[in-house]
Amino acid sequence: MKNLISTFLAIGILFGLQAQVQEAPDRYRGEGPFEQLIIRGVILINGNGAPPRGPIDIVVENNIIKEIKVVGYPGVPIDPEGRPKLKPGGKELDCEGMYLLPGFVDMHGHIGGKMQGADAEYVFKLWMGHGITTIRDPACGNGLDWVLKHKARGEKNEITAPRIEAYTVFGQGSEEPISTTEMAREWVRQNAKKGADGIKFFGAAPEIMAAALDENKKLGLRSACHHAQMDVAKWNVLHSAKAGLTTMEHWYGLPEALFDDRTVQHYPLDYNYQNEQDRFKEAGRLWQQAAKPYSEHWNKVMDELLELDFTIDPTFNIYEASRDLHRARRAEWHEEYTMPSLWRFYMPSRISHGSYWHSWGTEEEVAWRENYRLWMTFIREYKNRGGRITAGSDSGFIYQLYGFAYIRELELLREAGFHPLEVIMSATLNGAEALGMDDKIGSVQVGKLADFAIVEENPLKNLKVLYGTGAIQLTPDNEVVRVGGVKYTIKDGIIFDAKQLLEDVKKMVRQSKQKEDYEIEQPGMEEKKG
Repeated sequence: MKNLISTFLAIGILFGLQAQVQEAPDRYRGEGPFEQLIIRGVILINGNGAPPRGPIDIVVENNIIKEIKVVGYPGVPIDPEGRPKLKPGGKELDCEGMYLLPGFVDMHGHIGGKMQGADAEYVFKLWMGHGITTIRDPACGNGLDWVLKHKARGEKNEITAPRIEAYTVFGQGSEEPISTTEMAREWVRQNAKKGADGIKFFGAAPEIMAAALDENKKLGLRSACHHAQMDVAKWNVLHSAKAGLTTMEHWYGLPEALFDDRTVQHYPLDYNYQNEQDRFKEAGRLWQQAAKPYSEHWNKVMDELLELDFTIDPTFNIYEASRDLHRARRAEWHEEYTMPSLWRFYMPSRISHGSYWHSWGTEEEVAWRENYRLWMTFIREYKNRGGRITAGSDSGFIYQLYGFAYIRELELLREAGFHPLEVIMSATLNGAEALGMDDKIGSVQVGKLADFAIVEENPLKNLKVLYGTGAIQLTPDNEVVRVGGVKYTIKDGIIFDAKQLLEDVKKMVRQSKQKEDYEIEQPGMEEKKG
């Protein structure tokens, strides 16, 4: 039980449970909602795996999709007589030739913390600027009441924000350590009464985990787990899934379920979990200790998880710096979009979570590349056999920036072997299903809510066009230009200029830099200026 206490205290430090970020201001962006909104002439990527189709007009009335009408053929002028009619006072949005997708679902979206200096408006606009209209906060690091307040304000569209699902860290707010199964059940009951949508676990003693998950399941709530090393030797992903866990985060606990010649990770004898250089260095060697891909035990574990309809939220992007530190550190959006406070949080540190770059070298990166190969093999095969894979970012750590990191996650799913349509399905319908919200969001369907991302370029051909910085393209006149970036994010039928939201973020960053007389510098280079 001491492990649970220490883990919870560590999470409290990481996510600032006692230190809330600045609340989101009243909404001053976005047009609508409208009694009727018609989006004209789009090419629809529906999120359910169907191929693109268009031109299509989509009719929305009071935030509900009422009609999805094919209005012509590619390359042929659209006959206005066959199109849905605009009612008096309605709004038309001309998007002819653009691509419309369901709003994206970020299944691992922490809303920032004091240590990162990431206030709510900054984080929300980065998400919305990238077409993310729903997030799951898997910790409620600013406190459950704070998150539920923003969830309620977001549902009323009083703020510019995605819709929020609040998953409280197990044990959060408890007056004393949870040391019995009945205490675990009572905490779960109280968590539900407070209005939480689910629970985020980090692990605990087996009897505590079993009781908490059982009670949570009885109440009809969902759950997520990062199977931290403190308890994973006795309780891995397979134990959790059998006990009722609905979603696993990252990959911790999965290699341990796949062990066939050991019971614990091969820790060096001078290993110290509190030293994150040790923790992440050895994590990069973990998949090599698991059963070989397609072996009997590997297949057995996969089949059991599939039978349980278990969801995996891999968050590939958050560990990418481990396999290519230069790439993550030099990502082009840092200069204009990363707050000074967040950049300082990323720098090599023995205190800031995920800032373990004291001596990270070639050997560590090579090991992590192999780690990714084996990890991606499992995820790809799980998808191929019908398993549900979602898209989550876990931004605010390890050089990964809100919004931008989510698009990178889509690229990494593509690298793992997903067809681009499968990538979009992971980002939309799969996430909605995992949250139990697929009757409302996740695909473009009559009767569902009007949550969309609209982009001028084809994201299936190049996912980079979804980045706020766009994608590089050469024109027929040999001019190098930037194209793409989400043009409109529509949430609850309200039209947001996605690029304007990102301009707001750039302004926040500029003002912060001016106030501090700050510019981004690379680690160890500060004294070499000039």
